[in-house]
Amino acid sequence: MKLEKVLNILLWVLLAVSAILIVSMMTNLSDDNADATMGTWINTNLSWSYFLLGASTIIAVVFALFHTFTDKAAAKKGLTALVFAGVVVVLAYVFASDAIPQFHGVEKFVTDGSLTTTISKWIGTTLYATYILLFLTIIAIALAPLTRLLK
Repeated sequence: MKLEKVLNILLWVLLAVSAILIVSMMTNLSDDNADATMGTWINTNLSWSYFLLGASTIIAVVFALFHTFTDKAAAKKGLTALVFAGVVVVLAYVFASDAIPQFHGVEKFVTDGSLTTTISKWIGTTLYATYILLFLTIIAIALAPLTRLLK
């Protein structure tokens, strides 16, 4: 049996189990907050969704790693992307200031500890990273037609 056929059967089974669980939960819904049956069905559906999320995450990571290690071109592209992201983050961190911004009500955040110089530095880093990526995106959009004309 082909792998594609097995995967299709598996997907249909997962869809059927999900449909049965959702229909069962919908038929057991009630306005009574103390109804134990309703809570059980909600917990069962949440557990099922957690299982699906975890399984799909693991499968996606495993297949991505498998593809990366078996295809040298993909590994090179992935490493290039990681290096580029690292350079953007380092540049943004260098440009960011750790000064606490002054605005109305800032004292409340400083006194309760939710705004420190470290947090301010990382907020600035993410803002600068966004600005750098926006600038590079605008340049890429502007240069794309020119490169097509030159080819």
